[in-house]
Amino acid sequence: MKQKTIIVTGGAGFIGSHLCERLLDKGHSVFCVDNFLTGKFENIEHLVSRKKFKIISHDVCEPLNIEADEIYNLACPASPEKYQKDPVKTVKTNVMGALTVLELAKKTGATVLQASTSEIYGEPLEHPQKESYWGNVNPIGVRSCYDEGKRCAETLFFDYHRQYKVKIKVARIFNTYGPKMCIDDGRVISNFITQALNNDYMTVYGNDGAQTRSFCYVDEMVEGLIRLMNSSDELIGPVNLGNPTEVSILDVAEKIKFMIHSSSKIIFKELPKDDPTRRQPDITLAKKELLWEPKIKLRDGLNKTIVWFKGVIPNE
Repeated sequence: MKQKTIIVTGGAGFIGSHLCERLLDKGHSVFCVDNFLTGKFENIEHLVSRKKFKIISHDVCEPLNIEADEIYNLACPASPEKYQKDPVKTVKTNVMGALTVLELAKKTGATVLQASTSEIYGEPLEHPQKESYWGNVNPIGVRSCYDEGKRCAETLFFDYHRQYKVKIKVARIFNTYGPKMCIDDGRVISNFITQALNNDYMTVYGNDGAQTRSFCYVDEMVEGLIRLMNSSDELIGPVNLGNPTEVSILDVAEKIKFMIHSSSKIIFKELPKDDPTRRQPDITLAKKELLWEPKIKLRDGLNKTIVWFKGVIPNE
């Protein structure tokens, strides 16, 4: 593979840090661009000594001037708890951040990949969700800063492609988990593991925990992103990336409790506003065009994730 210079915005975040490491392992030079609002230096600390790795502390809302062959735009808080703390900043990061990387790609000729989200589908009226589905999103709700921000970013990507011939790729990322997840980000798996390790109440939102998600292990998500970036120019997306195996939230809680041998009690709380009740990707396009399909079973991925969490939160 040709060695390239690659920018990863949000490179100190959960998925971004794994992506930086994989790209370095492939021999590329990597600029990790992050303002460390939610990204963590510890995620990339082990990469600092590598010659082809450079950290740039920078807010993606501001113009960026780096020559690169490829840009992965992962900059944005991705968990409801984090992005709802400053919803205006979340919208700015999505929209102005998209403009920043698109302008840079326009100037340099780089290919730019947008890390979009399954949340653009909202509370889906179609199941599983195909890329052709336009979604059912509340434009003025508490989650809209993220959902609509990502939708607007997709609009900008396609308009820059049509109007300025910018080379783009758009990936719609479904729930992803694994080592380096933030322990306090409010996501399902990180919450359950942290609570189970501490023998605290395991909080399941929804009256019965019947709402579903489809969880993809981070290594496989990174592989999907790289394959999309290196796909033919004709494949611009959007492309769903996620594990199509649907599982209920209650099942995940019970599985994690059993695997950790936790004495935690599972309790139920009201479902947060606009939280989708079902989520499952149709990955037919990714399978056909990228020859990509998740293989890691949830239990195996959880094992690896729990081991990492135990190093951060020792089980007393």
